[in-house]
Amino acid sequence: MPTHPLWRPFKTVDLDEVDQLRVGDPPPRTITVVPYDPAWPGAFEAVAGRVRAALGGRVLALTHIGSTSVPGLAAKSVIDIDLTVADSADEAAYVPDLEAAGFVLRWRDPEWEEHRVLSAEAPMTNLHAISPGDREARRHLMFRDWLRTNTDDRQAYEALKLELGGREFTHSMDYNNHKAALVYDIYEKVFAADPEHEHDPQPRA
Repeated sequence: MPTHPLWRPFKTVDLDEVDQLRVGDPPPRTITVVPYDPAWPGAFEAVAGRVRAALGGRVLALTHIGSTSVPGLAAKSVIDIDLTVADSADEAAYVPDLEAAGFVLRWRDPEWEEHRVLSAEAPMTNLHAISPGDREARRHLMFRDWLRTNTDDRQAYEALKLELGGREFTHSMDYNNHKAALVYDIYEKVFAADPEHEHDPQPRA
């Protein structure tokens, strides 16, 4: 039986390698996890409106992802959004207009499906620029939708996030590394339950 087409092996990221992908010198932030805020969906809509005003028809899709998109789930108070443009590698086609709207380019990863990440404040936002057909964006949606409908996994994920939020993380990817094992295990359930694809279970070593 084949593995799911969106499966990828379990691993954590090298923080030094990650830092090589940063653009500029973003301010350090302490990781803080707070209870779910019912204002987060409205914050997403407000940011989405700014993006649409800046880019117009160049916006192919805007999707609320991450923990703030899961009702009832504790999270960092950061709105994560997938922005689909025609070609995320073509920064000249969209980044200057987003910068004029208050966003700052923070991340450039040509080897990861040409992802770009821009940030903004008030509300704090990570805007993930992607191209059509992006595999990671499809993973984002599957994970989000699973947590929205599976209480046990949502509660386990929340418990881990709250425990980690009490530690002194100043690097967001270090925080993500500490979540990686549980996230992988949840994805194994997501892939096994997908009616459109078979999945040969791949438990962590």
